[in-house]
Amino acid sequence: MNEDWTPLEIDPAAAGVEASPEGLLGHLGGLDVGALLAQEKAVVFRGFGITPDGLGEVFDRLLPDRLAYVHGNSPRTKVGDNVYTSTEYPPEYTISMHNELSYSHAWPSRLAFYCQRAPETGGATPLTDGVRWLEALDPDLREAFAGGVRYLQNLHGGRGLGKSWQATFETEDPGEVEEFLRGTESTWEWRGDGGLRVVQVRPATHRHPVTGAEVWFNQADQWHPAGLGDETAAALARIMPAEDLPQSVTLADGTPIPGEWAVQIRDRGLAAAVDVDWHAGDLMVIDNVLLGHGRRPFTGPRRVLVAMSQ
Repeated sequence: MNEDWTPLEIDPAAAGVEASPEGLLGHLGGLDVGALLAQEKAVVFRGFGITPDGLGEVFDRLLPDRLAYVHGNSPRTKVGDNVYTSTEYPPEYTISMHNELSYSHAWPSRLAFYCQRAPETGGATPLTDGVRWLEALDPDLREAFAGGVRYLQNLHGGRGLGKSWQATFETEDPGEVEEFLRGTESTWEWRGDGGLRVVQVRPATHRHPVTGAEVWFNQADQWHPAGLGDETAAALARIMPAEDLPQSVTLADGTPIPGEWAVQIRDRGLAAAVDVDWHAGDLMVIDNVLLGHGRRPFTGPRRVLVAMSQ
């Protein structure tokens, strides 16, 4: 990824179609979206006048077999057929770079974002090339992570800090949760208070199935208290040990990850990012392996919807 990389932008004039959702649908009918994303990494569609009512049909073209956000760790609201609000995180904070569900046994290959309402200021979606992110990290850190990452989740049973297991797995049935987890190479235990503890060991990098590029592909910094900032990390440490937090992370063998490494991962990912600003009606689709994404702080109401597919 060179310094002047930006997502491919397509408007009605560039596509040679009318400025309407129908024009976009016609254009998408002739696109190999997977091949285009392997080449461009991200594509932004602007000026087609997409409305929430017509969004489902556009998502159907871009994201065949949309996925539910099962085992997701960020707070969101389901608003349609496997369509969700983007992370409901306070607007004054930056959301650091990550690949969606990179801590899980399976992840979406592509994501689509739709801007229903643009913020007054800020609120861009930053994108970071995973190859560049990996290369930006210190050699000793990359070597330490070569064995993988161990993620630990503590999901409460209805009341507590963080997400419940019911919200995480979109079910009230413990049997359905266990059936899901049996296929994920995870270990788990039900807690006496009705909560659920899940442990997963995953690789720290991944190779793109088409390009072969090796990318940084984990969420160690987001699962580490230091990734939240010094004050927040200190406050959490006073409340409970790391292994009792809603989520925590170590190296694969259980070795603690130094806080300065989590900060390095977070900051260098953000430093390498390219911001995509939003206007109402914009739509963006990205390759979830090649690119990490995040969110800049914003003011005013902002509503961006997201969907994902294999």
